[in-house]
Amino acid sequence: MASVDAAVSAGGGRDAGALVRAAAPAARFVFRGRDAAVATVASALGTPLSLEPCRASQSVGRIALWLGPDEWLLIAPRSEGGLVASVLAKALGGVPHALVDVSDRNSALIVSGPAVEDVLSAGCPLDLDQAAFPVGMCTRTLFAKAEIVLWRTAPAEFRVEVARSFLPYVEGVLAVAVRDGG
Repeated sequence: MASVDAAVSAGGGRDAGALVRAAAPAARFVFRGRDAAVATVASALGTPLSLEPCRASQSVGRIALWLGPDEWLLIAPRSEGGLVASVLAKALGGVPHALVDVSDRNSALIVSGPAVEDVLSAGCPLDLDQAAFPVGMCTRTLFAKAEIVLWRTAPAEFRVEVARSFLPYVEGVLAVAVRDGG
């Protein structure tokens, strides 16, 4: 993902008001389940699963992003992927659920800086003002023509989860937005 850093640097990097960088490699799972499965996953993962729509929860380096009434994107350090899969499979034995490893399907970018809202608004139709999209909020949305999961991790920082096949496209749109100041 050096192309992200190079494209942003060519456009001004921090001087442009936003910085785009690759997120650390991660293990990712899409989990779907009802109450019993949700409680089981939260206990086994060591991270609560938010029941509040469009909210993230995290602890011990593990993240759960609410995507729907019975769906979460679970993220853990890449090195823990096998352990997380094993622990969840064992804990969920006999409990109706769906758990799919999507680690190789997605990549993530971190977009940060004082102009982060303007830069992301170049491709995202949502109101990204902190009053409308506070820290901890996450949602599945569009960025230009790519589906993404957007999570505000700090007042001036977002994590963008995107299908690996759309990553070069999203990088390009972000590089233009950074260069043009949003």
